[in-house]
Amino acid sequence: TPFAMRGGIWYQGESNMGEAMLYHEKMKALIAGWRGAWGYGEALPFYFVQLAPYKGYGTGALPLLWEAQAATLSVPNTGMSVTTDITSNMGDIHPRNKQDVGKRLALWALARTYRMKALVYSGPFYRSMAIEGDAIRIRFAHTGTGLKSRDGQALRDFAIASADDPYVPATATIEGHTVVVRAEGVTAPTRVTFGWFKLANPNLC
Repeated sequence: TPFAMRGGIWYQGESNMGEAMLYHEKMKALIAGWRGAWGYGEALPFYFVQLAPYKGYGTGALPLLWEAQAATLSVPNTGMSVTTDITSNMGDIHPRNKQDVGKRLALWALARTYRMKALVYSGPFYRSMAIEGDAIRIRFAHTGTGLKSRDGQALRDFAIASADDPYVPATATIEGHTVVVRAEGVTAPTRVTFGWFKLANPNLC
């Protein structure tokens, strides 16, 4: 700690699989520890990497850890490099594409720490939802000039449910800076998920 540091980046977590929101508490402690050790407090930015999809994880464990990582964005002066859309080798716990991971971390730092303007430094993050009849409209932060499908195909990895019924695959349509989600047979939806499984590879960007 005697040396100066502008900020920290963190890429770890595979051994924490199964901890769910406990991981959020550990991340808060880690960030507070670094900030205390350097004496910078919240002025020390802390950017971290979302765990990549991997077929070897147990059923349901990875989405819960993703939720914990997303919750850590509530800590001031933090950011997350998303990986689900840039992972192609889901049989490898250490995905090879580190270059895009690094570029995304750099965008957070350039925009938030070095104050470079006019950068879209993140992909879409969930902001809110509204029930509209048989559909749910989702609003996102970080939409740039608008949402799109990165491969030109229909949006995938959305699911919808009503009351206590199980989730069913849903059709998702982009409307401006929002996504409208509905499914045949679901007339009164109350819940929606996006990429909520360990091999998620969404194309919304």
